[in-house]
Amino acid sequence: MIQQGMNAWAIPANYLLARNGDLCDKQAMNFELMLIIAPIFLLIILGHGLRRGGIPSFEFWNLNDKLVYWVLFPALLFDVMSRLDLSSEQLGDFVIVIYAGLSAGLIFALLVGWLAGFDNPLLTSLLQGSARHNTFIALAIAERVFGAEGLAYATLIVALLVPVTNVAIVTSMVTLLHQKKGGQLAGAIFKDLARNPLLLSIAAGFAVNFAGIGPIPVVNDLASILAAAALPIVLMCVGANIRVRAMVISALPIGLAIIGKMVLFPLAIAIAALAVGMEPTQALVAMIFGAVPTAAASYSLARAMGGDAPAMAGIVTIQTTVSFLTLPLTLMLAEAFLRG
Repeated sequence: MIQQGMNAWAIPANYLLARNGDLCDKQAMNFELMLIIAPIFLLIILGHGLRRGGIPSFEFWNLNDKLVYWVLFPALLFDVMSRLDLSSEQLGDFVIVIYAGLSAGLIFALLVGWLAGFDNPLLTSLLQGSARHNTFIALAIAERVFGAEGLAYATLIVALLVPVTNVAIVTSMVTLLHQKKGGQLAGAIFKDLARNPLLLSIAAGFAVNFAGIGPIPVVNDLASILAAAALPIVLMCVGANIRVRAMVISALPIGLAIIGKMVLFPLAIAIAALAVGMEPTQALVAMIFGAVPTAAASYSLARAMGGDAPAMAGIVTIQTTVSFLTLPLTLMLAEAFLRG
């Protein structure tokens, strides 16, 4: 599923690997990264154009968010988690490095959102924009730049990052959006975590994985088919709900989310990687997850839980656009920093 899902978004580029595993042609790499990101951005634009044209209907786009949140993305997460290879000698280093980046994004968003006086729905969108990652882009880039070795490291990072990110984000959103205290708040958090379809699908996937019974015939096949529809539909939904005027009004949170996700997140990863003495290729793969734009599913979660969905749509769109330039730049700077 992981390999199949990535190839749907990337083109062959084995010329990016040098004889000794170093990046041999930076111009070719930059062009390849742009080609990987381009379909993501174009699907957002397509969704925006379709909604403005009333195709198929305005009601369709509003109802489609529920399909993504309750069916398509849970199927994708279950399929990915049930197939992951969770054995790695580098697990400890990856835990330190990847959670350092995640913590930096979350702390930054909470701090600057509070200082800027954002209301709680907008703050939750800033949190998602600063801390979540687009798994498909990250996996595609890791495999295309570093080959099978990069893919192995990237899938390990997915196993570490996706569950913790979702728990942290959902808990933060419940805390900020539900005006409860003490035991009421704890009960609300537990209730939302227990019924969150994304977390339930992750837990089910891990259970199948640890039990050694996956992939399950028919079940995983069905999940794989549904998963293939998740990303294109949610990206078109993001585009369909873009409001240009709202994006202008949301310029400050969009800019702050770019700083949190595409500057501080990868910077924290680089510093932590140096601190633990991580091998450069492993560190560069981790950097990819820090530098990619936020997850398209952030928009569906914002809609479902009462966050600022228009601001979230703007953050997803602008980060995806900006990543055309920031991803190649981040990887080139990180390579010089980590290998130098």
